[in-house]
Amino acid sequence: MSLTDINGQAVSRICLGTMTWGEQNTEQEAHAQIDYALEHGINFMDAAEMYPVPPRAETQGRTEQYIGSWFANSGRREDWILATKATGPREEFDFLRGGPRFTREHLIEAVDNSLQRLQTEYIDLYQLHWPERVTNCFGVRGYTHHNDSDSSWTPLEEVMRTLESLIQQGKIRSYGLSNETPWGVMTFLQTAEREGLPRPQSIQNPYSLLNRTFEVGLAEISHREDIGLLAYSPLAMGLLTGKYRDGALPEGSRLALFKRFARYASKPTWDAAERYVSLAEEHDLNPAQMALAFVNTRPFLLSNIIGATSLAQLEDNIRSLDVVLSEEVRAGIKAIHRDIPDPAP
Repeated sequence: MSLTDINGQAVSRICLGTMTWGEQNTEQEAHAQIDYALEHGINFMDAAEMYPVPPRAETQGRTEQYIGSWFANSGRREDWILATKATGPREEFDFLRGGPRFTREHLIEAVDNSLQRLQTEYIDLYQLHWPERVTNCFGVRGYTHHNDSDSSWTPLEEVMRTLESLIQQGKIRSYGLSNETPWGVMTFLQTAEREGLPRPQSIQNPYSLLNRTFEVGLAEISHREDIGLLAYSPLAMGLLTGKYRDGALPEGSRLALFKRFARYASKPTWDAAERYVSLAEEHDLNPAQMALAFVNTRPFLLSNIIGATSLAQLEDNIRSLDVVLSEEVRAGIKAIHRDIPDPAP
C-alpha cells in the first residue's frame, strides 16, 4: 500500500462524494455526476449506509441505491473504486439495526444490506464511519475520558476479525477508518501486526483550510505507516466558496436547508473563511479551487472528497487539480492559519 492506492489500484486525487444524493440530488442528477466524473478521470467514489445527509429513516440507504442503479444500468462497476461506511452508534440512528454497533452480527448485516443496495458483489473499501467507543469527533473540543468498564464498545480485535472474515468472503476488499484519533489508528495498526490481521488502508477525517487538526499527530502516522487521508469537508460545507459571505444563505444551500452543522457556526470560522475567500480574489483565483488545491497538494493525502449539487460545481471542483498555488498565496494561507488556527475542528 502507498499514499496513492487502495488494494494496489491507483485512486484519483479527487474522490466523488455522494452524501447529497437522495436529499438535494435526484437519482438522475446523481447518475449525471457519476458520468461526468468518470469522463474526467475520477475513479473513486465514497458513500455510506446512512446517506443521504441529514440522515432520516425515510431516506436511509437511498444514496447507495442510486449508485447501484447506475452500476446496473451502465454495466461499468469495474471502472470505479467504491468506498462505503458502516454507521457507528448514536441515538439519532436507533432506526438503523435497532441502534448500530460494530459487533460481528451488525457488521455482517450492514455489509450485506449495502451490497444489495449497491447491486455489486464487493466493496473496495469498507470504512467504520466513526469510533464505537466514546471519544472526540465531529467538532468536539476538550477531552473527557470514559473508562472502558463504563462503555460497551466492541473490542477492536473482534471488529478486525469480522472485517478479516468479510475480506476472506470477498464481500469487501479492504477496510478503513473514519473520524478516528491517533490512539485509535495506532491501536488498529498495532493489533494488525501483533495478530496477523489485515491493516486499515485509509483514514477519512475532516480536513480543510478551516480545520487542519489532522496535521497534529495523524499526518505523521499517515507518512510513517502508509495510511493516507481521505479528506472530507474540504470546502467546510461551502464556507470556503464565498457563497455565504456577509451572512448570506442562498436558497437550496446546505446551511440554509439544514441546521445540524454547528461546527461551522462560530464567528472565528466565518472570519477565517472571509479572509481565505478574499485572499483567493486578490490573486484572481476561484475561492473553492484555491481551497481544494491546498488540500490536493498535502503530502499525506490519499484523495480529496468533493461533494457537489450541480454539474457546474462538480466541474469547478475537478478543475482544482490544475490550480497551482503561488508562493504569495501559500504565504497568505500561512498567515491566516497563524492568526485563526483550526476554528472549525
